Amino acid sequence: MPGQPARHVPLIAPSILAADFARLADEAAAVKGADWLHVDVMDNHFVPNLTLGMPVVESLLQVTDIPMDCHLMIDNPDRWAPPYAEAGAYNVTIHAEATDNPVGVARDIRAAGAKAGLAIKPGTPLEPYLEILREFDTLLVMSVEPGFGGQKFIGEVLPKVGTARRLVEAGELTILIEIDGGINADTIEAAAEAGVDCFVAGSAVYSAEDPAAAVRSLRERAATASRHLTL
Repeated sequence: MPGQPARHVPLIAPSILAADFARLADEAAAVKGADWLHVDVMDNHFVPNLTLGMPVVESLLQVTDIPMDCHLMIDNPDRWAPPYAEAGAYNVTIHAEATDNPVGVARDIRAAGAKAGLAIKPGTPLEPYLEILREFDTLLVMSVEPGFGGQKFIGEVLPKVGTARRLVEAGELTILIEIDGGINADTIEAAAEAGVDCFVAGSAVYSAEDPAAAVRSLRERAATASRHLTL
């Protein structure tokens, strides 16, 4: 159909927030076959948790060829986001709620060599940001409150995914739709059916006996449930 994008493979992005921080090189190697490696950067200001930062990202870039997906849950992304792109991250996502200048930050991220993502919290409506999504490569819909891993999936965010998917299929947006929070074997199908392209999964991957097999299984479930994804 005119304007309808081709079907593509589901992207699975294991979140190292659920990995063993003492063995990050091994944990990156354990998800061989993953599409992106999702890195949650938290500053204990924008969210009530403190996690990994630039030194860990730089170290990971030395030991894995999986594209790095850096999700910055931080204040002042205007200052801190471009260096992640300069370091070699593939995709750098900032929060809409954290800056008054999301378009400017997106342009700086792109100029530094990375894809630019915009994240919205579960309670943040999508509509105020629809006009600026053309400046971004990725829309990250949070399906838990940002800050801590292992939370329960909030299905009420899926209409936002559906809105973005309709705009993509109508040819009004060219953007990859990502979801983060509570994604596992029980929730990935609903997210895929709603229109998600890329699925961040933490404990569902890293608590598995074989993380690489868990990645493959999640990808298969997403493809089966979706009308725009395929294997």
